[in-house]
Parts: sequence; structure tokens; C-alpha cells
Amino acid sequence: QVQLVESGGGSVQPGGSLRLSCAASGISLGGYAIGWFRQAPGKEREGISCIPIPNTGTNAYSADSVKDRFTIVRDNSKNMVYLQMNNLKPEDTGVYYCATAVACMVVGGNLIGFRSSNQGTQVIVSS
Repeated sequence: QVQLVESGGGSVQPGGSLRLSCAASGISLGGYAIGWFRQAPGKEREGISCIPIPNTGTNAYSADSVKDRFTIVRDNSKNMVYLQMNNLKPEDTGVYYCATAVACMVVGGNLIGFRSSNQGTQVIVSS
């Protein structure tokens, strides 16, 4: 059974940093594109960042709202993926989810084709 579990969320002041973790069981994350999604209160879930399968020559994706602040990092030896979030802003508040797909496919500004977890990890950015 495939399971993705996020962790590392918490409360942080604007300008601060957090590193979210995505642990997998039942699959090898190195064989998938990994996306991170977030759902702010009262809003739909949105895809914010994606890293492709290594050595495929396909494109990564980063939403304009997080570009140059958020970075996805793989650790295949631990079967983990991380979302490093720097210079956090109040609008980054939400529940964050990791997800897998065959590629980082973006249609109409939305990441599509992903299988995500239902658990998520809460991030609150507030002074």
C-alpha cells in the first residue's frame, strides 16, 4: 500500500523558514515526479512546486507565488523529499501536501496528474 506522510509544519514569523518532509512507504520516490500542494483556509488546493524524475530532462515547476523562496530537495537514500521554505509570508499559511506523478505537468497554471496524501502538515505564518 502506497502511503505519503508529511511532517515539519508549525508556526513561524514572517521572514522565517521551515523545512517540510515527505516520507513514503510502498514506493520509491526516486521513480516519481514529486509535487507539493497547499490549501489555504477557505481556498482550493493549489500546486506550488514540482521536481521531475531525475535524469529525464523534463521541466521542474514553481508557482510565481513561491519562486525563489521554496525549493524541493530529494534524498533518495532515505526515500524522502523535502520542501525548503524561506522568507515565509502570511499568505503561505495553509496545509501542505506532497504528491507523486509521472511528470510535472502544468495545465492552465495547475499541476495535474498527481496522487497526493490526505494528511498534510499545517503551516502558520503570523507575527
